[in-house]
Order: sequence, then C-alpha cells, then structure tokens
Amino acid sequence: MKKFFYSFLFIFCSLLAVQAESMVVATYNLRYANKEDSTAGNGWGQRYPYIAQLIQFHGFDILGTQEGKFHQLQDLKKAMPGYDYIGVGRDDGKQGGEHSAIFYRTGKFEVLDHGDFWLSTITDRPNKGWDAVLPRICTWGKFRDRETGFTFLFFNLHMDHIGVQARTESAKLILKKIREFPERLPTILTGDFNVDQNNESYLLLDNSGIMRDSYQIADFRYATNGTFNGFHVDRKTDSRIDHLFLTKEFEVEKYGILTDTYRSEADGNSQREQNANFPKEVSMQKYVARTPSDHFPIMIVVSVK
Repeated sequence: MKKFFYSFLFIFCSLLAVQAESMVVATYNLRYANKEDSTAGNGWGQRYPYIAQLIQFHGFDILGTQEGKFHQLQDLKKAMPGYDYIGVGRDDGKQGGEHSAIFYRTGKFEVLDHGDFWLSTITDRPNKGWDAVLPRICTWGKFRDRETGFTFLFFNLHMDHIGVQARTESAKLILKKIREFPERLPTILTGDFNVDQNNESYLLLDNSGIMRDSYQIADFRYATNGTFNGFHVDRKTDSRIDHLFLTKEFEVEKYGILTDTYRSEADGNSQREQNANFPKEVSMQKYVARTPSDHFPIMIVVSVK
C-alpha cells in the first residue's frame, strides 16, 4: 500500500510539474528615434543592437514596449530571430507614430486574438483624451502557450506625460476593459505609466483588487535604481514610472530593474592606459558609458498558481 501511495504521489507531482507555467515577462520603453539623440551620441542605430542583445540574453518570453516607431520595431524584429510583435501606430491606427507594441517569442506563444484602443473617451480611433497633449494607445493580445495550453491576456500602454486627468482616467479605462473582457483570463498589464509608485493613478491600479504591482509581491527584488535614467549612467532615483501589474493567478519569483550599459568610443581615445596595479596583459581605453534607452527595462519571472 505504501509503495502504491508513493508511486501515485510521484506521478501526481510529475503532472503538476509538466502543467506548471513559468515565463519571463518584461516592459521596456525603447525611446523613439530622433535627431537630437543621435547628435548626443544616443542614436537609434547605435542603441538597438544592444537592446536586442539584452532582450535575448535575459530570455524575455514576452514584453511590452513603448515609443517604438514602425522602422524601430522592424529593426528589432530583424535583430531578434524567433520574435514577432503586435500593435499599431497611435497616430493613424496603422504605421504612423509611436507604438505600444508587444513582442513575444513565436516558438513559445501563439496569438489567438489582439486589438488596440486609444486612452480616451473615444477608444476606437486616434484622438487625444481628456487633458492629454498627445494621442495615447493601448495594445492587447490573447496568447496561448504552445506547450502547456496556458492562455492569458496581455495589455501594454504608454500614458500621457503631462495630462494628470488623462492618467487617472486611463487607469480607470484599463480596469474597465479588463472587467468587460468576454473571458475571465489571467491578465498582465505593462507600460510606461509616467507616474511613480506614490501617484493616484498608480494606486488606482494597485489597490483595485484586480491588478497588483509585481514589485510589491515579488519573492526576490533586484532594483538598485528607478526606471528612468534620461541617458545618464551616473544618476539615481527611487521613482519607478514603468510598471508591471498582474492579476491574482500569477506569483512573482523575481523582479529586476536591469541597469545594463554599453560603451561607445570617446573623442581622443586612441591612447591606451596601463596601470601598475593591472595585470600586464590588460590595457584600457577611455570610452563613454551609455544606456540602451532613457528607461531601464523591468524583468520579472512569474509562475502560475
């Protein structure tokens, strides 16, 4: 009898292990491509290879992105084999303007349905809502894990950077959309919310009883800085304006704000530095430390209860 019990327990635990869902989720404001950044040495052509490498090295399964224009998203897609994205431009509902695109690993997920709506009282076409100074869009997708069959919703947005009312009403609109969705599915919400963890619109979401900030419930946190850097590697803030919210079905094993940097050549860097304290094989050159975007990405490892 005891042998039968242990055999049954082993089979039961094995089935649970097979059916368990674990994935790496992220949010990343890519920073839109513009001439001013290029002049300052932070041009898109220089940055995006590092963004693509960062995403692939850390193994993001699915991520919400903000600010990417169509050609930027195409660059990333080409640089990341095995990834695709959903989302349209906020200016025309096609390719115009910034996107709130959702990238995902095609080998892991299939898209069952997807759509877009504007953060406004008029949600089905491009327009500016409330006191927003720009049109703002939210992209959503219904995804299914190809191996386990786990199905979930993913919403990704970029709230207005000026409109106080727009941010508050946008938070209410997102909760309304989630409540009204025809199916009750586990849901992930990512984005650049342009407010930190003390703001009213953030608290509307975190205290809603529907969504929870992954930072607050993570078993382990690696967050030595906030999420905005302004292309400065030597600045520090405790404000998190990018967030990753989850419904109660998810548990967060790890939460991290990834402060990865890269180096670009500095003017007059041809002379190599050597130091008596270095091994003789080591020589160094002066380079400029840079961040791949003016935001740091958030990465979490989640499992499903």
